[in-house]
Amino acid sequence: MSVIERFLGGSRRSGDGPDADGVTIRLMKRRDLKAGVMDVEGAAYPRPWSMGVFQSELDQVRSGTRHYLVALRGGQVVGYAGVWFTGEEAHVTNIAVAPTARRLGIASKLMCAQADEVIARGCSAWTLEVRVSSTGAQDLYRQFGFVPAGVRKRYYENTEDAIVMWCHEIQGSDYRRRLEDLRP
Repeated sequence: MSVIERFLGGSRRSGDGPDADGVTIRLMKRRDLKAGVMDVEGAAYPRPWSMGVFQSELDQVRSGTRHYLVALRGGQVVGYAGVWFTGEEAHVTNIAVAPTARRLGIASKLMCAQADEVIARGCSAWTLEVRVSSTGAQDLYRQFGFVPAGVRKRYYENTEDAIVMWCHEIQGSDYRRRLEDLRP
């Protein structure tokens, strides 16, 4: 890992090279946007973020308020995840995996790496929104200790509701054990 990656929040948790499944999780770089992030985004969401939105998010990484990771398999971007830090809490901004790489544990690996970062930064809780129709994602988040806490009406495209989910008490040993059980 480079000095710059360490400075920007990288660690041995996300950047040591491929795991047994050939997946590498590392900090997102601007060049990753054209190298696959935008393709994954377009395949994952009906109204995808623009290149400009991602660039703005990556600009905020330097300030310490964002943390973005990519998952690589065979040298190709197959997924990504972002977190926004707001004081003692973190908010999952997005997580997506390419359709051809789904159900291979990549989203879980991204969530584990983001959980490590959220814990390392001293957050006491993290939150996210998920589509009501996205039951697979809801199941994934429940594995990580997220529970429904409310609904945002017509949150997505002004048509579909979002379930707001929270995960609290993430600094404790129980949560660390949960994460270890989720790691491959």
